[in-house]
Amino acid sequence: MSEFNDALKIVRKHLQEDKDLYHTYKSNIAMVFKDQYDRNTKKYKNRQDIHMIANVAASNFLDLLIKE
Repeated sequence: MSEFNDALKIVRKHLQEDKDLYHTYKSNIAMVFKDQYDRNTKKYKNRQDIHMIANVAASNFLDLLIKE
């Protein structure tokens, strides 16, 4: 098993067993979406807008996750 798979297994284990950690990750994922949604100045957003917002939010979450 690769180093990444080993690390992912550990993360999964902790997310499953630690309700506070799970809630923290869930809250952070939700907030990056909400923040990016709020940054979009269009009053009415269509499916394409939401798709773009979700992708930018996902990138923002990953950038925060890998930031040292």
